[in-house]
Amino acid sequence: MIPGMHPDPSICRVGGHYYLACSSFEYFPGVPVFRSQDLVHWEQIGNALDRTTQLDLPPSTPSSGGVYAPTLRHHDGRFHLVTSVVPHAGTMVVTSTDPAGPWSDPVWLPDVGIDPDLAWDADGTAWCTYAGIRQVRVDLATGAALEKPRKIWSGTPGAQWPEAPHLYEVDGTWYLLIAEGGTDAGHGISVARGPAPDGPFEPCPDNPILSHRSTDHPIQNTGHGDLVRAADGSWWMVFLGTRPRGGSPGWHVLGRETFVAPVTWVDGWPVVGEVDTRMRFGLPPQPVPVPPARDDFDGVDLRSCWISVRARPAHAWSLKDRPGWLTLHAQDGSLDDPSVSFVGRRQQHHSCRVRALVDASEGHGGLAVRLDDQHHYEVEAGGGEIGVRARIGALEHWRSARPVPDGPVVLRIETQPSGPSPDHPRQEPDVVRLGYETPTGQFVVIDELDGRYLSTQVAGGFTGRVIGMYAISGTVRFDWLAYEPNGDASL
Repeated sequence: MIPGMHPDPSICRVGGHYYLACSSFEYFPGVPVFRSQDLVHWEQIGNALDRTTQLDLPPSTPSSGGVYAPTLRHHDGRFHLVTSVVPHAGTMVVTSTDPAGPWSDPVWLPDVGIDPDLAWDADGTAWCTYAGIRQVRVDLATGAALEKPRKIWSGTPGAQWPEAPHLYEVDGTWYLLIAEGGTDAGHGISVARGPAPDGPFEPCPDNPILSHRSTDHPIQNTGHGDLVRAADGSWWMVFLGTRPRGGSPGWHVLGRETFVAPVTWVDGWPVVGEVDTRMRFGLPPQPVPVPPARDDFDGVDLRSCWISVRARPAHAWSLKDRPGWLTLHAQDGSLDDPSVSFVGRRQQHHSCRVRALVDASEGHGGLAVRLDDQHHYEVEAGGGEIGVRARIGALEHWRSARPVPDGPVVLRIETQPSGPSPDHPRQEPDVVRLGYETPTGQFVVIDELDGRYLSTQVAGGFTGRVIGMYAISGTVRFDWLAYEPNGDASL
């Protein structure tokens, strides 16, 4: 439904519109917010945490730290978003009358753990349930707990990590939806029900109601779901999953993505329908404008899809220094460093082409594919040369630089899925080609690298690839960047 690194989806409906928020981890701004009228066509309308007064991720924030698992709800005329910032800050609530923003500064909930959920009973009491699965009533105006937290359900006996709770009242019964089994191959969704927000809860006899563990389904790691009732009365579940490729163990490089499936109710329990790589069912289509493939940086601010690593301080970037160009001023010396000047976007297709016109006459920088601080590939210009660098854990690889004429140059990165065949027995999920274009548009490949090393199965963590622009010395300017899927956009 929303491809690329958009994990831990949370959804709510207001009138004929659906709104969805996802985790953002160590990237700033945090928590992308989307809108749709049909659960198929989505547009990003902003980021809930777009100011340092809301989100301050210091350089010590580890990769896959930062913002975890938001819950998005609408109550009493306001949108409420509750989320956790790991490991430094804790759990916060921000509110807005418009999901596009601006959102309020945070109210902190000191007694709440990760994966927080919000639900209100008929009296207007706010119930916050979180990983564990624990629960506490809270005063959302002050953040104060109104009681001691207590455990309300342990999930399926023997299942690891009960987390990602969501609490709903449906026709007088309270349902508690949780994730279990960890966010990898054992991931699944289970449900229990009870007479009140705090239970007691009885588990569904068919738990887990969704899991692709031990199957050959093309979508794996399914879990962390949220329910929504459509305007026509139908029910749907959004949830995260991955699309692994290549040989064993199956590498997923885009990260955990957002999927959707229909839900029916049988004997008072939700039953999840078919999960497919394409949505073949649903509500009357309501297309949204497709963002242009090329960003010419002609606006007064960056589009909401652009994200930076931990922070985007004002001194590190500008759209005004050279109008019509994005200017990056270097902070740290490489992409290994926690405060690198970087502006990127999530890779959303297994097969894609990314091109940018780069002026590195005053510094060194270029295009990079980033998974985390220790796993990234980049094609870099500066000093009259272009080269390719790869960082894989403790190992560093540098492909000899090529001299280029003076002036701006088009740098290019392509990813292409690959797999075993009689003539091509490769097992990696994809190949990443990095290089530059000649004045006639010919792609000169400096290096072709194995994509598995920019995957969760190698690097660990909870994120996916981000492709973008960076500067590691001096000043580097970008006239435009174009991101385009290659071939079938479903890849």
